[in-house]
Amino acid sequence: MQASAELVAFGQKHVAKGLNHLIEEVIQSGQGSYVTMSSGRRLLDFTCGIGVTNLGHCHPKVSQAAADQCLKMVHAQCSIAYHEPYLELINCLLPVMPSGLDSFFFWNSGAEAVEQAIKVARQATRRQNVIVMQGAYHGRTYGAMSMTRSKTIYTEASAPLMPGVFVTPFPYWHQAGFPPNVDEKTLVDHCLHQLKLVLSQQSAPSDTAAILIETVIGEGGYVPAPKSFLEGLRRVCDEHGIILIFDEVQCGFGRTGKYFALEWSGVKPDLMVFAKGIANGFPLSGIVGSKSLMDKMKPGTMGGTYAGNAVSCAAAIACAKVMQEENILQNVEARSQELFAALHKLKEDSALQISDVRGQGLMVAVEFGSELHSAADTPAASLKGVANKISTQCAENGLLILATSVFEVIRFIPPLNISKEELLVGMGIFEKVVRNVLSSVNTKA
Repeated sequence: MQASAELVAFGQKHVAKGLNHLIEEVIQSGQGSYVTMSSGRRLLDFTCGIGVTNLGHCHPKVSQAAADQCLKMVHAQCSIAYHEPYLELINCLLPVMPSGLDSFFFWNSGAEAVEQAIKVARQATRRQNVIVMQGAYHGRTYGAMSMTRSKTIYTEASAPLMPGVFVTPFPYWHQAGFPPNVDEKTLVDHCLHQLKLVLSQQSAPSDTAAILIETVIGEGGYVPAPKSFLEGLRRVCDEHGIILIFDEVQCGFGRTGKYFALEWSGVKPDLMVFAKGIANGFPLSGIVGSKSLMDKMKPGTMGGTYAGNAVSCAAAIACAKVMQEENILQNVEARSQELFAALHKLKEDSALQISDVRGQGLMVAVEFGSELHSAADTPAASLKGVANKISTQCAENGLLILATSVFEVIRFIPPLNISKEELLVGMGIFEKVVRNVLSSVNTKA
């Protein structure tokens, strides 16, 4: 084993520069809520591989299920025949799916699943256009990045992109130009009005195949879609025969305190996309819809060399069982209350310039300042980059946590089975760093 510094230097030399890193270190192992670096440093992980290892790193039941499957069948190609883990996983998922969504296709990544959902919508409606949300993130493959609107870095110098994509506002106060305390009805009415304009000015309903939305917008800032907004989308889609697609890649599988975030609203999509937490780190994604909708696809229009891999499916089956056996959702509810209480207490300190605490379950965001809401004695421009500074200093102090969006936002994505004690440790580091960083900002201002 090479020394830690040598490993980092090797990576800097041979790993593509287009891959960004939060820290210039090498992860050696992970267990539960912690990762250990090759340097020997042990860090509390509030990123979960960006919402993937929902049950913590190397959960013994999940890892054992994958190991057992490796000795039985690794690659049972989905276009050759059915394989048992694929079918057993469907059987595990059916009880937690919205009523009527009972036809599945499993793939590898969230981006691939998003693209497959668009393919289904276009073939089912015989229409081309897709409406996506401002601030949305759906992936980095060509079709998916064409529908991503969270940052320009994902599409910069990559045109021409997939045609037929139109953008409508998502009800996030900062994007829509409202103050943080805007009335929800005012915000939702504004966004639904803008959607109406998109359908009358840019993409006629008769040309629109789908409306695609993250039920909790992820990389765009961790903003839950209000129930009334999702209800409004459902009405529009029903009126015009448009396919409503929910992207639950990051917010699914217990992350928001429900098995799927759509449960908070009770609104049912025509198609749902999922990935990340389904297999706790093993590559797996999928889409689900009604059999009548999914059967509009001809045999052969779906497929993929590694789609629905047997080892990943076995891991996902174990995840589904652990969710029930270890009362994961109950833990999410308890830890969520503690996390929100701690963050709202921090927000009371005006020197920290926290403009918003939001989210659901253990998918939570803290936003610092804004052009519309900042302390009178500190120009908003002085807060530029503060989220990245907080993220970097947290890592230096033993906590992995990520910034997100084009605004100054920190996102909390701890394991769903994190303990009360681990959460307290993480919050202690976070508060210490925030106070240090904001003290520096205020002093300079």
